[in-house]
Amino acid sequence: MSSPHAAMPTLDSIVKSALHRSWWLLLLRGIAAVVFGVLTFAWPQISLLSLIIVYGAYALVDGVLAIVAAIRGGGLAPRWWLALSGVAGVAAGVLAFTLPGLTALVLIYLIGFWSIMRGVLEIVGAIHLRKEIAREWTLAAAGVLSILFGLILVFAPGPGALGLLWLIAAWAILFGALMIVVAFRVRKLAKA
Repeated sequence: MSSPHAAMPTLDSIVKSALHRSWWLLLLRGIAAVVFGVLTFAWPQISLLSLIIVYGAYALVDGVLAIVAAIRGGGLAPRWWLALSGVAGVAAGVLAFTLPGLTALVLIYLIGFWSIMRGVLEIVGAIHLRKEIAREWTLAAAGVLSILFGLILVFAPGPGALGLLWLIAAWAILFGALMIVVAFRVRKLAKA
């Protein structure tokens, strides 16, 4: 007869199991960001309305995936963090779809503040995971990149529409690439 304590999972095994179940959500979030960035670079003549729709779709998909990760409990950080990030993304996406007549300045501020909040949450997640995954700096770097992007948009909203498109596309591709790296590192950790 085995001891009842022998079957008790350790905190380490619980964290690894949760990460193993959700690594693909990080991968999808990264891919969504890269696709958004590539599409923005591919169509530089995109109108503000088109930008709002593309941005709204990205924010909505990213937010829903973060909420799914929070519900499943297998994210890179506590559920509240993923849920907050997801709600912010869904709210940004819904606002973009329901108010397509937003001015360029309002859109810039919306993207800027969302990016700052998101970046802070990514850094918090990296700090909480520094002992759980190797090279957690990639998640922190994604957070710093999001904060810098947001600060530029909030404090220098004057660049032309084309400049904003290039900035958004570059941020999305870099952020997405970092999230993809994090996803594969989490997947590798889960197998260890």
